[in-house]
Amino acid sequence: MNDAVNSNEDEVDFASGMAAFEAKHFSRAAQLLSPFANDGNPEAQHRLAIMYQNGLGVAQHDGLALRWMKAAAESGYPVAQHGLGFMYLEGECVVKDPAKAIEWFEKAAEQGLVGSLTTLAMMYEEGNGVEQDIDKANELYRAAGFER
Repeated sequence: MNDAVNSNEDEVDFASGMAAFEAKHFSRAAQLLSPFANDGNPEAQHRLAIMYQNGLGVAQHDGLALRWMKAAAESGYPVAQHGLGFMYLEGECVVKDPAKAIEWFEKAAEQGLVGSLTTLAMMYEEGNGVEQDIDKANELYRAAGFER
């Protein structure tokens, strides 16, 4: 088989895996997306992390959820950076660490992820993991599109 055919098959498998995830056919999604996650695809890694974190189509497994979320986050995928931030914020699949949560939310916020800007704003407003700073919170809320 030539590379063009393999490439087309890969695109179909990836699209099928994503479609299976969206259709909540999680065991099929895990089967189709695993090779892509292993090859470093951050979108596939993020979806696998969600499945392992919540036991969707696979056995729930904190270690694998963390491994895949971290891999996707470290590659610069903002949704995974946000997800990893929440893992640290809530102590899900990892020891609770609000300071590490802030680091990951900041990385996602730098890429314009509104959810991360909002979460950071709330953390500064409440003094959760950082020293309380209402001015910084308001600045972050404004950056996220909220009138303050």
